[in-house]
Amino acid sequence: MSAIVGPIPPYSNVPIQAQFYVPSRFVIQNITKGLTTLITTTEDHNYVVGQQVRVLVPYEYGMYQINGQQSLVIDIPASNEVEIVIDSLLYDAYVSATSTNVPQILAIGDFNSGIISSTGRVISSTNIPGSFINISPE
Repeated sequence: MSAIVGPIPPYSNVPIQAQFYVPSRFVIQNITKGLTTLITTTEDHNYVVGQQVRVLVPYEYGMYQINGQQSLVIDIPASNEVEIVIDSLLYDAYVSATSTNVPQILAIGDFNSGIISSTGRVISSTNIPGSFINISPE
């Protein structure tokens, strides 16, 4: 004889709490110029292909031309590298500097196109992949 399983009790389905999700922000270690731009971060990131990002580079790090630009991630060559669609061939070279302001790459969570499938646009998660980091204590 099998037991009848009822609905999931509300306390088992914990609601998403904003304080447990922080925007994905990673410090930039290096930027390689090219027709597309390769950004190396100081730690492994959680970005995905198609993720929209913004690059912030203080003037003292060189390559100030890329500061504030938005782009899409087109490749993840390594766990700490992101290739984006910005032609940086004519930009100044990126240089290491010591400053209280660090260069960083940030996820932008407003590129809400979802996934294209045979059934149309389907958002398969509660946020855009790679836009937030779960820091929940549970």
